[in-house]
Amino acid sequence: MLCYCGSAIQFNDCCNTYLSGANAAPNAEALMRSRFSAFCLKDPEYLLTTLHKDARAKESKKALIRSFGNTEWRSLKVIRSQQGKSGQQTAEVEFAAFYLEGDAGGQLHERSRFIFEEGRWFYVDGDILPPISLTRNEPCWCGSGRKLKKCHPE
Repeated sequence: MLCYCGSAIQFNDCCNTYLSGANAAPNAEALMRSRFSAFCLKDPEYLLTTLHKDARAKESKKALIRSFGNTEWRSLKVIRSQQGKSGQQTAEVEFAAFYLEGDAGGQLHERSRFIFEEGRWFYVDGDILPPISLTRNEPCWCGSGRKLKKCHPE
């Protein structure tokens, strides 16, 4: 099966290598993609492990599990990925993640911040941005493989 993160690579050769603990994500974008896959799989352990220690103290496993609710994450679109300035161990990744909650579709558009510490990348925090617009000829956000205009045109 293809990876949840939309990389067009087999899951076992993509995000699962990070989710299983076999490897650490080599960069911030790979970490963000693997965290999306963890949300798809409702894996609180990985999400907490890859959350920066300063933010981890604020997030509990129970709260994270509750947040999963009946949300079904469907697709991910990476908009921009940028390393920090030379010598800095920071990065930002802007993405739009699409989901179904019940019968309603939704979108999380975020600019996330990451830091490299102790030989690993960690998610620090992010700014929620206004939803992006998809063009009619883009693949549909629901993951059907059809174009938006043929699947969810509204």
